[in-house]
Amino acid sequence: MEAQIEESVFGPSQGDVPASAEHLQSRNKKTGLLLSRKHILQQLERSADERYSELLRRTLADLDAQIGKWP
Repeated sequence: MEAQIEESVFGPSQGDVPASAEHLQSRNKKTGLLLSRKHILQQLERSADERYSELLRRTLADLDAQIGKWP
């Protein structure tokens, strides 16, 4: 599943062209942020406590801002 997420975010792999360490780190960071976002959304859907839901919404906004910084 992680490979599917990476491909949807970063497109198909480049074949035999080795990726730079910086590119791999960037890709892994963005993938981690996207997985965190998905987890927060799932928690938000299940939350019955309004204060906790507000915390989750702020966390989601922060994740969205961080994701927006990545190419």
